[in-house]
Amino acid sequence: MFQKSKEGGPIDQLGKTNRIIEATIIKGDIEAVTDLRLDGELHGNLKVAGRVVVGPKAKIIGNVDCENADIEGIVEGVLKVKDLLHIKETADVKGDLLVGRLSVVPGAKIQVKCDMTITGDSNNKSNK
Repeated sequence: MFQKSKEGGPIDQLGKTNRIIEATIIKGDIEAVTDLRLDGELHGNLKVAGRVVVGPKAKIIGNVDCENADIEGIVEGVLKVKDLLHIKETADVKGDLLVGRLSVVPGAKIQVKCDMTITGDSNNKSNK
């Protein structure tokens, strides 16, 4: 019933997205090799090899480590985004940003310390 596939790996995961729907509350850390969209709540750290989307009703209390991110909801913690962090007008972000590039839409609420020296290399800084 639950057999491990001999195939698999990052190539097989291209184009797939994990989704955590509204009214779901997770207490603990999440690691994913594919993109992730969060519309619920996460009280813990999130590490994603791809893109993270935090929906307008979503909330993360913890650190985020990913390649790219679109934030529409609430995030409190350290956001380590290797490439582009896009903070939209409905977002409320508090904490430290370690990013390659940053885009903030007017209307977004941010209370952050920002370091834009990060590159695709993880040797610059680590999460708190």
